[in-house]
Amino acid sequence: MARVQLNEVSRVWNSAGIRTVGLKPLSLDIADGEFIVLLGPSGCGKTTTMRIVAGLEESSAGEVWIGDRCVNSLEPKDRDVAMVFQSYGLYPNMTVRENIAFPLKIRGTPRADIEPAVARAAAMVELNDLLDRKPKALSGGQRQRVALARAIVRKPAVFLMDEPLSNLDAKLRVSMRSHIKHLHHTLKTTTIYVTHDQIEAMTLADRVVVMSKAEIQQIGTPQQIYNDPANTFVASFVGSPAMNLIEGELLAGVFRCNGIEIAGFDAVRDGRVLLGVRPEDVAVQAAATRDVDSQRYVLVNADVFTCELTGDATLVVCDVRGQRITAKADKNVRYEIGDKVGLGFSAIHSFLFDAVTQDRIRK
Repeated sequence: MARVQLNEVSRVWNSAGIRTVGLKPLSLDIADGEFIVLLGPSGCGKTTTMRIVAGLEESSAGEVWIGDRCVNSLEPKDRDVAMVFQSYGLYPNMTVRENIAFPLKIRGTPRADIEPAVARAAAMVELNDLLDRKPKALSGGQRQRVALARAIVRKPAVFLMDEPLSNLDAKLRVSMRSHIKHLHHTLKTTTIYVTHDQIEAMTLADRVVVMSKAEIQQIGTPQQIYNDPANTFVASFVGSPAMNLIEGELLAGVFRCNGIEIAGFDAVRDGRVLLGVRPEDVAVQAAATRDVDSQRYVLVNADVFTCELTGDATLVVCDVRGQRITAKADKNVRYEIGDKVGLGFSAIHSFLFDAVTQDRIRK
């Protein structure tokens, strides 16, 4: 295990006179044994960051430290990292046993030590009964477990996982998340995990690094990222369904937009703002009422745009004078398209963002 530090690491490509920034100067300190997830959309720089740590990509500036060594000048094979890719990368002509053993063989591990190591790694990902099969006889989930075992068997200082579950169906992704979470609990190996799936990030990470446009937007625990977003990108990217963002005016502590009036934003400057409220914090009811004591204001004349049962909840998407607002209601709630409903908001469960910079406004 090892601490991983990135100090002002960046990546820029110059081709035919065109300068492309793949990663703006980035600093990140990953504790020994920590499971950190780089989360963001395609092209945000998360895979570039991981490849720089692995040595598969050369940084344009900055330093990468693994343990007590600066590894900028080291080849990938000398960095003591193991990588699990999106594609399984298994050798089709080898059995599961041989695939798992391969990293040890090329390092000259004594034959007497290889078999016990393979057996231990296979047991960790429940492959004991499949060791004599070849990859073509395995399911996608089983192949990914072979790739995990091949990484585990080396006992590296750092695991690097680049969207390892993206080729699996929904049910297998849930199962593999459990395997990866349990493995990290058992091995306690420092892990950097790249994904665009916010569910994976929230369920696996000790800390999440949210990235966009080649730079870090926010670093925090899953709870901090969800409950205390730094800007509108984080607020809308993390959470399913996404946070409602409503542009309006703040005056004397009251937010107003299209008939919505929410009081309670004292000590916040007046001006154009974005109100953020998560769907689970929007109350939906058949009749519009106003409860002054709790500062809960129910929107009049909201029309149901669509109503979607997701199993454990019902998503009610409403149209308010051209503004779409999603409420997450009980699974037994039913509305028809075109029904009139009331939507309730509260300042206590709302966020304010600057309409220009998109950054969070705090009291």
